[in-house]
Amino acid sequence: MKRINEYKKLFNIEGAIDLKELKNTYRELIKEWHPDKVQNKEKMEEAEIKSRKIIEGYDFLVSIAPETKEANSEEYRISTSQTRITDFHHKGLLVEISFDDGTTYEYFGVDKKVFNKLVNSDKQYRFAKRSIFNSFLYRKSKKDAVMA
Repeated sequence: MKRINEYKKLFNIEGAIDLKELKNTYRELIKEWHPDKVQNKEKMEEAEIKSRKIIEGYDFLVSIAPETKEANSEEYRISTSQTRITDFHHKGLLVEISFDDGTTYEYFGVDKKVFNKLVNSDKQYRFAKRSIFNSFLYRKSKKDAVMA
């Protein structure tokens, strides 16, 4: 959740993410912080870091936008209802769940208590389906693209 709030603040977004508005803000920020526009070497390094952060934030916010989730809802439904969980990891408030169809999803805001219930459940898929899949903000992980 911290990462989401950080990126929303970077793009000056309050509430739901509008892809058209996000794209316009992204273009303005990239124009302002593009390293090729900077002459000073010190400022060029800062611009490179800032532009990487802008690109990373844009990709992240696009992946959790309602429009993106809606466009990928059928694939998500198939992964979470017709395939098995092969692996899962927890770090902070983030849980990554991998499925045997090769997809991996990140779920945000999942605390240690919920994760421990998943780990200790004798029916992990059933627990995840009832308590995680449709209860937390999620996005398709970048791991998919690397593995495919």
